[in-house]
Amino acid sequence: MTEEKKQYRFDSVDLILYLWNRRLPIIILTGIAALASIIASLVIEEKYKSEVIIFPSASSSVSHDLLAMNIAKKEILKLGEDEEVEQLLQVLNSDEIRERIISKYDLMNHYEIDSAVKYPQTTLYKEFSDNISFLPTKFMSVRIEVFDKEPQMAANIANDISNLVDTIMNKMQKERALEALALVEKEYTTLKGQINVLEDSLTVIRKLGVVDYESQAEVITDAYAQAIVDGKYEAAKKLQKNIDILAEYGGAYVSIRDYLEFEKKQLSNLKAKYAEAKVDATQDLPNKFVVNSAFVAEKKSYPVRWLIVVVSTFSAFILSVLLLVVFDAVGRRLNEIKQKD
Repeated sequence: MTEEKKQYRFDSVDLILYLWNRRLPIIILTGIAALASIIASLVIEEKYKSEVIIFPSASSSVSHDLLAMNIAKKEILKLGEDEEVEQLLQVLNSDEIRERIISKYDLMNHYEIDSAVKYPQTTLYKEFSDNISFLPTKFMSVRIEVFDKEPQMAANIANDISNLVDTIMNKMQKERALEALALVEKEYTTLKGQINVLEDSLTVIRKLGVVDYESQAEVITDAYAQAIVDGKYEAAKKLQKNIDILAEYGGAYVSIRDYLEFEKKQLSNLKAKYAEAKVDATQDLPNKFVVNSAFVAEKKSYPVRWLIVVVSTFSAFILSVLLLVVFDAVGRRLNEIKQKD
């Protein structure tokens, strides 16, 4: 068998022999790749990582938790679950948080993005998402991760984002709570005014002599009957005037009195709702529990240069071997074709 027709079976021994025979191109290609990966790893900008771990609080009405009589239903100290985690992630990914962070730290200049490029805003948003991420954990918490070339800024951004969660969520809740408060306050004020009118009307009737219709009617009627029996017609005449007053204003007195009692019960219930709405509209309780705040990193987290060099060099070694195998196989096939011709 000639040297050209010699084929490797590529068992363990043949593979070693093949690599040894082709050591020079393999070493050259692998060495070039190693050198390139070293240079590339040195060029890559170093970044420091800071992170905040937060738990969402349970979604509940603060006024209900604070003012409700049933203590067993208090949810104000309870951690949130899947739904609250999803809501928290949605808030963290909101445009408002992103724009506030970009504006506060002037990230356009910090990331060295030229405003004259074709899509500066798109480039800025991509850089933002590459360096800042929000990840749910298996423990129902959310991790805020920030990478930056300045360790102090990475920590500041992470902590500010955590603080902005309460600002944004309270703002959304207050917008709705203030509308509810305005509605309840309007109803409360209207009902209170109606009660004042009813009380004024009842006062006028009382001044006319109707103080307690049922008891007065019973007593005066008995006295009138007794005066007639005793022949005291003058006294009976005076009592008749009182009976006439009761007959004229008694019905109105009873109607106003009963309606006033009903309205006062409604006002009491509405007052409780007004107190709850006021608490919801003015409260600023946190919507999260901070487990770990961000701190200034002492060493870089990216890039891991040795890992880049090792992976790149090993990949170049494998690729060079495969290319040489393919090259040799193609060369042998061409030689066979030439010999047949």
